[in-house]
Amino acid sequence: MIIANDWKDYEILDMSEGQKLERWKDVILARPDPQIIWKKKSFPEKWKNINATYQRSSSGGGSWKYNKKMPSSWQVKYKNLTFNIKPMGFKHTGLFPEQAVNWDWMINKIKSEKREIKVLNLFAYTGGATCACLSAGASVCHVDSSKGMVSWAKENVASCGLANRPVRYIVDDVIKFVNREIRRNNKYDAIVMDPPSYGRGANGEVWKFEENVNELVELCTKVLSDDPLFFLINSYTTGISSKVLENILNLNIKYKGKLSNGEIGLPMTNSKLVLPCGIYGRWEK
Repeated sequence: MIIANDWKDYEILDMSEGQKLERWKDVILARPDPQIIWKKKSFPEKWKNINATYQRSSSGGGSWKYNKKMPSSWQVKYKNLTFNIKPMGFKHTGLFPEQAVNWDWMINKIKSEKREIKVLNLFAYTGGATCACLSAGASVCHVDSSKGMVSWAKENVASCGLANRPVRYIVDDVIKFVNREIRRNNKYDAIVMDPPSYGRGANGEVWKFEENVNELVELCTKVLSDDPLFFLINSYTTGISSKVLENILNLNIKYKGKLSNGEIGLPMTNSKLVLPCGIYGRWEK
């Protein structure tokens, strides 16, 4: 497991009874996490200062319960990157802090190449990976089917001071977009994707991880340049092993390179506990 332990503006303060207690700069949130199956609180006193708790409802979904006044949006920094945080429906805040380990990895890969790297970011959400790659000097094509998420990504890129960097924003179904790029003969040196377990495209196209991810990776190999740098797959789909992601890359990428897989996690402050937060598969030059 690789652990995102370089944060200053984010930390897990405690974990208990299916909830993680988090500090996002000056705001304390409690959010559900299915991996937290123990009941014991390590730091009971820290649960008294919560700004908001996300509570699931018995009918599905849920809502935020606000205990203290807090901003509707605020910013957190990770090294030289700045992200806009907002409590959303279905417990989200617009950022997955564990992905910082992947941002660092991509930044190091891009900087070490000393050439212009074109990155394709699929299911790009609010642009964490887009900001990281732009900050390292790459150009990025950012693709997501949600107009709202793409707008949020533009805000994050601007907050990072990267608005003048070469970035293209696309609101579209990723499979349709990649097929168009194949026809246009557009090529990319690096590809990163964070596919959902289930989703719908811009025009109602259905995405199911187990049924579609191999097809998408196979398609993406047709837009790889002759000298590709990396291919990263992230996943939060339960029941899928990280080795499966590595196997898919192994079956589809014909270039010589290094394959790896594993879990990503977040440490809990003043504790030996680590929260598992998804898996990755990587191919790198």
